[in-house]
Formats: sequence, C-alpha cells, structure tokens
Amino acid sequence: MKKDVVALGELLIDFTGSGDSAQGNPLFEANPGGAPCNVLSMLQNLGNNTAFIGKVGNDFFGRMLKERIEKQGIDSTGLVFDENVNTTLAFVNKLSNGDRDFSFYRKPGADMMLTVADVEKAADLIKSADIFHLGTLSMTDEPAKAATIRAVEIAKENGVTISFDPNYREPLWKSESDALEAMKFGFENCDILKISDNEIQLFTGIKDIEEGAKKIKKDYDIPIVFATLGPDGSIALYKDIAVKKDGYRNPATIETTGAGDTFCACAIDYIRRNGLDNLTEEGLTKCLSFANAAASIITTKKGALSVMPTKEEVMSFLENNH
Repeated sequence: MKKDVVALGELLIDFTGSGDSAQGNPLFEANPGGAPCNVLSMLQNLGNNTAFIGKVGNDFFGRMLKERIEKQGIDSTGLVFDENVNTTLAFVNKLSNGDRDFSFYRKPGADMMLTVADVEKAADLIKSADIFHLGTLSMTDEPAKAATIRAVEIAKENGVTISFDPNYREPLWKSESDALEAMKFGFENCDILKISDNEIQLFTGIKDIEEGAKKIKKDYDIPIVFATLGPDGSIALYKDIAVKKDGYRNPATIETTGAGDTFCACAIDYIRRNGLDNLTEEGLTKCLSFANAAASIITTKKGALSVMPTKEEVMSFLENNH
C-alpha cells in the first residue's frame, strides 16, 4: 500500500513531570514520544497515510509504543523489537520559563540499534512514499547512523521528496561537531527543511534568524525552509519569497513538548498536497497560520504523540484567534 509519509528515527517514552505524590515524591507520566513519530501522528490526523521505521526494546514500554502508534493509524511494519537493548527513555523536566530540560536513558537505547538490514527489509515503505522524513538523532551512534544514511539513499534513488528536522538534543551527542556534521548531511539531502531558531544560530553563528535561515537555504540549495521562532511564530523561505507569521500566545500553555513536531507535520502536509513547484506567498502564509495554531494547541497538553490536535480543532482555534 502506497504511503504518503514515511519517517525513520527514535520512538521512546517521554516521562513528563506530573507534580508530587502524597508522600512528596515526584510523579512522572509515561507519554509516548520521539520526534519522527510525533510528526507522523499529526500527519495521520491531517488525513495522511503514514509508516514508521525504527527500533524499540522487547519490553513493556516497547510493546506499549507499538500499540500506541498503531492506535494512531501509523503503519508499524517497519518497527523492529530488540531482544537485548531496552526502549529509550527520556525524563522531561519543565523549567520555570516553560522550556524543557531532558535526561535521557540511552546508553545504549533500542532506537540506536536500527541496522542497515532493518532498513533494507522496510525499503518498500520508503520507495512507495511521497515524502521521507528524518531527524539527526538516528545519527548519534552506529549502527543507526549507517541505517539512516542507507534510508536516505533509497529515498533519493526512488525520487522520494526528503524532509528533515535536525531536532538537536545536546545531551545525546558525543560532541557538538558530530551534531553539526549530521545537520550538514540532512541539509545536503533534503527538499524540505524545518529548523528551529536555536539550531540556526548553532549551525551558522548568525543571530538574525531569517538571515541565518537564508544562508542555509542558499548554501545547500534547499527548495523550502521553515524556521520556527518559539512563541514568536515562524518563517517560510521559498525561492525569493520570505513569509513571516506571528505565533499564537496561548494562556493555557503547560509545556512545549511536541510543538516543533506538530508544526513540522503541518508544513509537510502542506507541501505534500501542493508540491514544491508553484507555491505562493498567500498559500505559505495560510500554511504558517495553520502550523502555528496547531503548535500552540499541543502546548496545552501533556506529551504529544497520543494527543495531537485534529484538523477541526485547528480550524476552530483559527476562527477564534484571527
């Protein structure tokens, strides 16, 4: 069966702080997460047919994750169970400014164990896709790095549009230079780039986000770049068009987990439906409004993968906030 979007990468548990117990101990809620599957979950809500390629441990959390992505409608035939390494865990600590601090249990984690052979087995999923999506976290360690590179080769060989979101998480990298190298690989191979303001600064050293994004777009000849600016909204760069849209400040925001992934999914959905050849300023403005609104909604929920907004929710939000 043909897929609209196939993603490869990490599928893990985000333990999100949920206050304290009666005994004064911190409580954590086990939310399914991992950027590539968060993106697919939102894409499913927007009416896309999606599939995931990745690895989890053959443990309680791994089985729960398989069940959750299937419940979201994501094809799990490319999901592999590792018998020796446990499912990756992330503990998300919310900081006073609403941002997050991550503690990862991933030395190693099952997502790092994806092999070239696993990717070859799932090659038909990639070949059949309109869009193949990846991040950098599958490139922190071998064998997943070689598996990621092979998946990109298969996508390229079959004319599949490639979407990339660096999704930089500093604690998971041995060095910043390794992370920058993985970002460069993504830039060199993608047709659609979604990148955050802090990643642009990290990669280019340029403080002006639009200027930094334009430099990446030009240096790597990327057809379209979406840059997210946290609560300040987003920018789309396409040919000689630059569109900027303010974000929606949401008084009900509790945490920002999944906001970038939700935005990314909306951008991918827009490109999948409209192609990369004849995009307009008006169309891209609508795309950013919708994506900003969806990202704003997810900040009012705990976790991301299982609680992505529906298209109707986003439309209703836009009607009430225009």
